Amino acid sequence: QVMLVESGGGSVQAGESLRLSCAASGAAASRNAMAWFRQAPGNEREWVAAITTGGLIRATDSVKGRFAITKDDAKNTLYLQMNSLKPEDTAMYYCAAGDRSLSRRPNEYHYWGQGTQVTVFS
Repeated sequence: QVMLVESGGGSVQAGESLRLSCAASGAAASRNAMAWFRQAPGNEREWVAAITTGGLIRATDSVKGRFAITKDDAKNTLYLQMNSLKPEDTAMYYCAAGDRSLSRRPNEYHYWGQGTQVTVFS
């Protein structure tokens, strides 16, 4: 049973924008915590941003001012608006759902999507 499905990745030039979406269903849609992570080849999975059911938001320093995490509860969809993209943002992006609000630890999220690739060319 598919719970989280990401979309919206692609290949762009530095400075351009992308918006990632994550459609949640089933048990994943009712979790208290939603987040975006990313993983580049050879690197560990990195927390990007998180949002609570109440709309509280946290983001890693490297994306503050460029990325925005939002959610549409009516559509059970999580978004990541990514502006001013840089080559170092290149990674597979994953959405995750769990119960520990604003956690940065991957092992505290129970549900994961399959990922969507973002590639930024300089």
